[in-house]
Amino acid sequence: MAQKNQKVLIFSLTYLPFIGGAEIAVQEITKRLVGDFEFEMITCNLDGKQKDEEQLGNVKVYRIGKGRIGKHLFHLLAFKKALELHRKNNYSGVWSIMANRAGLAALSFKKKFPNVKFLLTLQEGDSVFDIWKKTWYMRPLYKNIYRRADYIQVISNFLAKRARKYGYKKEISVVPNGVDIEKFKNQNSKIKIKENLNIGPEEKIILTDSRLVKKNGVADLIKAFQLLVTPASPSARFDSARREAGRANYELRVTLLILGAGPLANQLKSLAVKLGLQDKIIFLGAIPYDQIQNYYSIADVFVRPSLTEGFGNVFVQAMAAKIPVVATPVGGIIDFLKDGETGWFCQPKNPESIADKIRYILAEKNTDEVSRVVETAQKMVIEKYTWDSVAQKMRNIFNSLIF
Repeated sequence: MAQKNQKVLIFSLTYLPFIGGAEIAVQEITKRLVGDFEFEMITCNLDGKQKDEEQLGNVKVYRIGKGRIGKHLFHLLAFKKALELHRKNNYSGVWSIMANRAGLAALSFKKKFPNVKFLLTLQEGDSVFDIWKKTWYMRPLYKNIYRRADYIQVISNFLAKRARKYGYKKEISVVPNGVDIEKFKNQNSKIKIKENLNIGPEEKIILTDSRLVKKNGVADLIKAFQLLVTPASPSARFDSARREAGRANYELRVTLLILGAGPLANQLKSLAVKLGLQDKIIFLGAIPYDQIQNYYSIADVFVRPSLTEGFGNVFVQAMAAKIPVVATPVGGIIDFLKDGETGWFCQPKNPESIADKIRYILAEKNTDEVSRVVETAQKMVIEKYTWDSVAQKMRNIFNSLIF
């Protein structure tokens, strides 16, 4: 039985108010472990505008550094801060969120205090090649993040294989991220939301919720969207659905909503203009997490044609909201998406494949099949991906590791 209020120090390169799958996971897990553990965190003050110290739920947050330089030096600054805090708090364990510079800080701490347990959580969506590009100059040190961990928890089987690849030989637990079921099941007024966006009530909505970076394939989605809204030329190669319909021109009344921000935002907006789609694509930017369900509630199809993916919280969020999901069979997505059962697969880097899957879902003749798939997907999420079940599994890991 766990002792009460054992202290755990979290190393995380980013945290609230900057939201991603890992940040949401830490927030949802820690708030459910009140009474068993006290959590403190060292993170980067990314924009330099956040408080240096702040209590957020069950996590006391210490922010260090600032911006890009702060991120670059995070492992050094975080280790120094951790030494200071450990003298006061005598942590029972340290928890690194990902094997990045937070992992390097946790590794340094583990070397200094070998009796303090080190839990490593892998949430990375980057490909092995991208990781190699980022870590080639410190490869032995990077591998040691994995090898010196006392326990590794991963959010997908894809990441479990990665941990083994880098030499970790101890126990691994696959504990996926979860979803706030009620948040995405609750439906607000679709008509009002569409009105606010100046979208007609009969218009079909394609939604993606993506950080605007290369790995999420948003440019491929925009190119696929062009195929949906632009009448085909008589010489175009048609898919079987179009041949069956006997139509040489095929145009859908659809709007694409792109929810998210990132370094490719301007480039993607320029692509939309270049393709003549600026009036059919709405870039929503970064939306606060407590508001995103409003946009999920009006979606007819959810698409993210990822090039690589550690897990993909947004997909299970869409499934919870009973939105048909189109994704690529990469990374951790294959743990929960079964083609034709809980969603549909498209081919990576293939706009035609993406467009074909969207057409299939929106075709009237496939309504019954789509309804069956979204019902099955929502049931799966309710059974396997609640934050309560995720937190219980994490509680068990902490108990077995620390006590």
